[in-house]
Amino acid sequence: MPKESFLTNRIRSVGFAVKGALLLIKTEASIKVQVFIGIVMTAAGFYYEISNTEWTIQILAIALVLGIEGMNTAIEKLSDFVQPNFDPKIGLIKDVSAGAVMLVSVAACAIGLIIYGPKLF
Repeated sequence: MPKESFLTNRIRSVGFAVKGALLLIKTEASIKVQVFIGIVMTAAGFYYEISNTEWTIQILAIALVLGIEGMNTAIEKLSDFVQPNFDPKIGLIKDVSAGAVMLVSVAACAIGLIIYGPKLF
């Protein structure tokens, strides 16, 4: 079997990533909420005509929350696969993963307040 080209491999990898992102959005309630919030904040950015710097920071915050939420979901799914029964060590892993989501979500909220606070108040 001939070896696939670098470009073919990259295209296939992007396809798997898109498939995973769509699966995540379709099946996970927490991601659906985060995507909705991201859409609302994007609309707010257009409405309030935020600066390029504010757009950059907002996009990074949204992407970080979605990315960490996705990793949290992957860790939870993997943990459940490896140990379907209750296990305190698996519970600790899941708690730490969820804590990471909480930390970036709090930071994203702070960013939102810094960007939109002066425009609202």
